[in-house]
Amino acid sequence: MSTMYVVGIGPGAWEKMTIEAAEALQKSDTIIGYTVYIDLVKDHLPDKEFLSTPMRKEVDRCVMAFEEAAKGKTVSMICSGDAGVYGMAGLMYEVGEKYPDIELKIIPGVSAALGGGAVLGAPLIHDFCLISLSDLLTPWEKIEKRLLAASEADFCVVLYNPSSHKRKDYLQKACDLMLQYKSPETICGTVENIGREGESCQVMTLRELRDTEVNMFTTVFIGNSQTREINGHMVTPRGYKNV
Repeated sequence: MSTMYVVGIGPGAWEKMTIEAAEALQKSDTIIGYTVYIDLVKDHLPDKEFLSTPMRKEVDRCVMAFEEAAKGKTVSMICSGDAGVYGMAGLMYEVGEKYPDIELKIIPGVSAALGGGAVLGAPLIHDFCLISLSDLLTPWEKIEKRLLAASEADFCVVLYNPSSHKRKDYLQKACDLMLQYKSPETICGTVENIGREGESCQVMTLRELRDTEVNMFTTVFIGNSQTREINGHMVTPRGYKNV
């Protein structure tokens, strides 16, 4: 039985990748992924074969990876962040049912929530949840319910995929829903291009976030009722000082 790696490469910068992930890529003959992710690693691995497919060709990309592995090659399928957080690990297992002789090894990576959280300060010290605003695979009605439930429960919320060309007003819609349970003064933050050239962040209130322009490379953080701004950083206390 041969092994294929499914590798989370982290936010983007090579130094933010885990040692295990870098070693898996160095051991591979062929590295497969979405074109944007290939561009993030190929300069560090000049002797490797790279194969890619565009966005929305995820199933084709997985089949390509298994077919290459079936030729006897050591293959890595790469994903940004963590392969098991809005990544390809699940689909690789589904497609892999047709390739029983190839075993998957999942290599974890730093997801945008963690990479962006470090840029902002310490927003995720207490309970939090991740919600994607993309309704490509999830009906908007279900996303609405999750936003309302998380807000009522006073979770810190990290929003992935907050905007696109077709979803310009989705962050505004999400903020309006969360304002049903969260104060307009709730501390929030955004991080753009985490671990990549042009990285930038902002700390603001939920009221201000509602009217903030974001893009598909932005990760959004909404605090809970305890989240504070400390010296320009977003910090959610765990409560240690009260013990």
